[in-house]
Amino acid sequence: MEYRTIPVNTGYIKPNESYDIIIDNASSLLEDGDFLVISETPISVSQGRLVDESEFEPSILSILLADVWSKYLWGYLLGPIFRIKPRTIKNLRKLPNEARTHKKVILEYYGIKHALKPASEAGVDLSNVPGSMVSLLPDDPTTVSKDISSKIKLNHGKNVTVLIIDTDASYQIFNTKFTSLPIAVEGIRSDMGFFGYLLGRFSTLLGPTPLGISESIDLEQILEIAAAAENFHKSNETDIETVYDMSKAFEGDIADVTIEMLDSVKHTPAVIVRSLKKP
Repeated sequence: MEYRTIPVNTGYIKPNESYDIIIDNASSLLEDGDFLVISETPISVSQGRLVDESEFEPSILSILLADVWSKYLWGYLLGPIFRIKPRTIKNLRKLPNEARTHKKVILEYYGIKHALKPASEAGVDLSNVPGSMVSLLPDDPTTVSKDISSKIKLNHGKNVTVLIIDTDASYQIFNTKFTSLPIAVEGIRSDMGFFGYLLGRFSTLLGPTPLGISESIDLEQILEIAAAAENFHKSNETDIETVYDMSKAFEGDIADVTIEMLDSVKHTPAVIVRSLKKP
């Protein structure tokens, strides 16, 4: 199946601000049968699912996880052995001291099986948030996707399927689809943490992980739609996908990034994915 992707641009969706701006800006672009694919971070920020890492003190365990386990063992030994992305290896080798506090937050909210993952633990996002904040995964993304879909139908008269995704990967080994993330749509085994990440080194990469969807459709199609949306984001040079992208975009310490700075750049929290029917 071939797809057309259409960006939905907004300003920065601020903490506890309604995500309805996504609906408003997408409404004139949508057609019946479209998929509206939304990144997880804008939803999390809208829900106020933010944690200020400056309020946490590193523990001995979190220091070991950051300095020894992630930075050195995975950055210099295990990363190359398991052939993780060169960019990830580079980032692990230059982990800042703040990573110790970040590991503490992961331990507090998600436990050791997620903290053992060398990077991108539990889908917690350090980018697109101000200062020392991080965003947790959204609360009940399935209900959120249904809410957005129903609002589009009620206010704009269009039947669309809403999908919320996370760029953290899903994999398949034999007939089992899985992800390290704490949550995923039905049909993908979730909450596997580090063990899912490790198993993924020996499995088939499926693409980004669907977290919630407004209606039940074939899982293979869900994964296709999610991949089409992610491919658009990868091709968009202005997207801020990682904390390192954010540091580069604002040319400074990410702890100094403000909401006003985030609001000064274009954001694409959603992508419309439209199937192209063959003649």
